[in-house]
Amino acid sequence: MFFWDATIFLLIPPLLLAVYAQYKVKSTFQSFSQKRAHSRISGAEVAKEILDRSGVRGVSIEKVSGKLSDHYDPRKKTLRLSENVHSSDSIAALGVAAHETGHAIQHHHRYVPLSLRNLIYPVANFGSTLAFPLFFIGFIFSAEGPSILMDIGILLFTVAVAFSVLTLPVEFNASKRAVRFLHQGTYLNQEEIKGARKVLSAAALTYVASTAMAIMQLLRLLILRDRR
Repeated sequence: MFFWDATIFLLIPPLLLAVYAQYKVKSTFQSFSQKRAHSRISGAEVAKEILDRSGVRGVSIEKVSGKLSDHYDPRKKTLRLSENVHSSDSIAALGVAAHETGHAIQHHHRYVPLSLRNLIYPVANFGSTLAFPLFFIGFIFSAEGPSILMDIGILLFTVAVAFSVLTLPVEFNASKRAVRFLHQGTYLNQEEIKGARKVLSAAALTYVASTAMAIMQLLRLLILRDRR
């Protein structure tokens, strides 16, 4: 069976890492959500001040529903902060708000990894949807040797993997900017900065796990192709 051959074991390590990463980010965020920053400034306020101090104009800040649903939309130049971040003055809220603001600043300054990621996003999104169905169809109906559908599926998924790999420097850089902004603006003191780092490091681990899973899936497809 295609889905249950020995190569399935390649996915177990990144799957375990992903489970741990999800637990880590939720528990760490929850812990530092209960600790108020000494500055008593909210996530939305710190985001606005960082944007102003960085000379970034035209970025709107919106409150959205959901937990850990924070993100920056480069198409609409909108910073969307979840309810637990937008109006909260916790260490976790300030860390997340500053991180997402870092993405807005990356976009403003045309940070190269972000620009490349945005460039390949349409193909990566398309590829992540169609890669496995195309590969599976090609695998089932190819009697001798790899089929063109298998190769197309692998090519499309390779772009999706490239997108995931490019996400890592984008996220790490945004977190680095966030810590610097929070420190320079004295929004968090030295001890609180350590807490913000823990929150951002836990969040970064989810992207590492996602990238590891994507790479292992691609490796699995290549192994199955060579067996044909």
